[in-house]
Amino acid sequence: MRKLVYVILTSLAVALVGCVTINVYFPEAAAQKAADQFIGNVLDGAAPAASPAPKQQKPAAGNDGQQPSAMLLDLLIPAAQAAETPNIRIQTSATEAISGRMHERFQGALGDLLDSGAVGFTRDGMVAMRDAAKVPLSQRAQANTTVADENRDRVALYREVANANNHPEWEPQIRVTFAKSWIEKARAGWYYQDAAGAWQKK
Repeated sequence: MRKLVYVILTSLAVALVGCVTINVYFPEAAAQKAADQFIGNVLDGAAPAASPAPKQQKPAAGNDGQQPSAMLLDLLIPAAQAAETPNIRIQTSATEAISGRMHERFQGALGDLLDSGAVGFTRDGMVAMRDAAKVPLSQRAQANTTVADENRDRVALYREVANANNHPEWEPQIRVTFAKSWIEKARAGWYYQDAAGAWQKK
């Protein structure tokens, strides 16, 4: 009987470890939270907060009389739960530099372009000239440079976040997640593209 219990528990342990190992899918909820934090810092000017360390549940200490099989489950189940709610790392020296440049643009030229309706957020996580007629002819070259600089930083940001998490293949999903957050956090009066690519006013 004892042997049968250990066989069952071993099978369960293998299944749980398999769940932990297989769960390498893109953690959308954690990425959304990270995007919201980054964009909030850029738009509101808050100093970047230190990235919290992932919370790890400690396995229960071996109480007197606790069966080894119960201790094994205590060790495996928190690991499986942690895999379900991973943390996304967005704080690197590169992302902090990008955040600083973006914040300056939003406080200056890019913020003015968004306020005027000349520029808007695209559905793919970038910014684009929406109505060049809203920019005086003498300032259009500078406006185009501002848009290009912002988009260069955005491409670098999405790549850096994916690489910082050791999953460069996540870059397209990081971009989609940030695109959604940029639009959600857009200020009233700013323009954005809907899913069909049509410009809408927030």
